[in-house]
Amino acid sequence: MDELDRLDDATAARAFRRLVRHLRHRHDAQNIDLMGLSGFCRNCLGDWIHEADPSIAKADARRIVYGMDQSEWKTRYQSEATPEQLARMEESLKKNEGRDDAELDEALDESFPASDPPSMTDPQA
Repeated sequence: MDELDRLDDATAARAFRRLVRHLRHRHDAQNIDLMGLSGFCRNCLGDWIHEADPSIAKADARRIVYGMDQSEWKTRYQSEATPEQLARMEESLKKNEGRDDAELDEALDESFPASDPPSMTDPQA
């Protein structure tokens, strides 16, 4: 069992909710840029919720992440992607190819402990 599997569900859920609230607040963080840097975006998070619980429709799962309908968020906040953003996203997505969850978990384990200062990860700090 690795460290991630030892993380209790309540703690993981709090961290996930904080991530989603952060993304809801940071409208300036465009999905195309998130994809270009990390290979995932708000839509991916919604899709992962749906995959974890198929009784939650994909549109409803994305609404959980966006805090509104995805189409409304796009109208309010999404800007037109530049050719450079699209190219970065394509390069980033290539890094996701052929990796399974076990490999992604291993890569995540290698990144812990997080190097962010407490002021970024703990609102009371």
